[in-house]
Amino acid sequence: MKLDSRSICSSLLCLIGGGVGALGCSADGELGTPGGTAAEQGSTTTSVAGASVETAASSAGTTTSTNAAGSTTAGSGGAATSDTSASVGGNTASAASATEAGATTSTEVTSTGVTSTGVTSGGGSGGSGVTTGTVSTTGDPPLDDRSPEGTCLRWNADHENMDEGTWSGDVATCDPGDISADGRANALRLYNLYRWLADLPAVETSAERDSMAQACALIMEANGDLSHEPGTDWDCWTQEGADGAGSSNITTGSSVASVAGYMLDPGNATTLGHRRWILSNSLGPIGIGSTGRGASCMQNLGGEGRAGKEWTAWPPPGAFPMQAYTGDFGMTLNDTGWSIQSDSIDLGDASVVVTSESETLSVAVTQLGGGYGSRYAIRFNPDGWEPEAGITYSVVVGGIDATISYDIQFVDCG
Repeated sequence: MKLDSRSICSSLLCLIGGGVGALGCSADGELGTPGGTAAEQGSTTTSVAGASVETAASSAGTTTSTNAAGSTTAGSGGAATSDTSASVGGNTASAASATEAGATTSTEVTSTGVTSTGVTSGGGSGGSGVTTGTVSTTGDPPLDDRSPEGTCLRWNADHENMDEGTWSGDVATCDPGDISADGRANALRLYNLYRWLADLPAVETSAERDSMAQACALIMEANGDLSHEPGTDWDCWTQEGADGAGSSNITTGSSVASVAGYMLDPGNATTLGHRRWILSNSLGPIGIGSTGRGASCMQNLGGEGRAGKEWTAWPPPGAFPMQAYTGDFGMTLNDTGWSIQSDSIDLGDASVVVTSESETLSVAVTQLGGGYGSRYAIRFNPDGWEPEAGITYSVVVGGIDATISYDIQFVDCG
């Protein structure tokens, strides 16, 4: 298929989930199956709004990663691997609210430029929450204010500069060049925004991983196509670029605009792999490479992260911007699904109940393939309803060793 390298809405979003040499997108954008059939590898391909999306996993139920020393560890069953989490502790992102349950506030915070009027916060199974749909925010975000106001401050501040930066390379001479520092910083800031929302630690880039991602982006740009396994006959092929392609999320879109697409993750109904890698305990450092508007790669495998969260949900507990729910791709999280991932909690028999304002809301639960940033994961899609700004939704996950419960407060950060 022909790729539209100028429109992120119609670009390919490719995920590698099993390391170098795992499944990739073939030159025509269809599913490639080196080393095994699609069924053996747990790989899927679908088309969404003209975009072919391919994902590849390591062996089912196993997370494999390479540590800093170059050795690999693989885990299966109920225990987290050492490369995913140093320890498994309690989840710190439990139900959150702006004030204690039932409290009502009407505040004006002039020191940060925040204005919030008539915000009522509550919690519990009844689902009462923020009753104002829109939170007006300006100014600099506080360091760790997870109230609706603080969340919107962070969301809006981190989206102020969406410029991709300038690429110094050249396809004609196969010079990978580099993306300017401001462009890379803009993309990294968005990755860390989404991790902040999920109460995960920020990640950094490294020069080595940036270089791999940049060489990967050059290959995709030069050939106008995507593959996790570009052959030596591909224009501008280098070993470094091939290594980057085999360990990265890749897209024909820009690195900055692609972050929201990875988090929405259309077309990956059986894995939600892009999202899960970004929210992985083991993520970081990462590499970001881009040719400006033509292609970009996010190198992510072999992470050294030790976040240690027992479970991570998306949307996460606490205040959550409606702008992160809807995105700019003609789809919403209603379409692609809410998700919970874990390295230690077997979600194979998980059930999900969502309530709001004393009403139980129908959801459809689907098991997701293992090996995509977490060992276990589920998605659940709202069935016949959509969340609204100003409303709190309570989620209870049963059928597991210890029940998971949390509240999500949807807020309009426009």
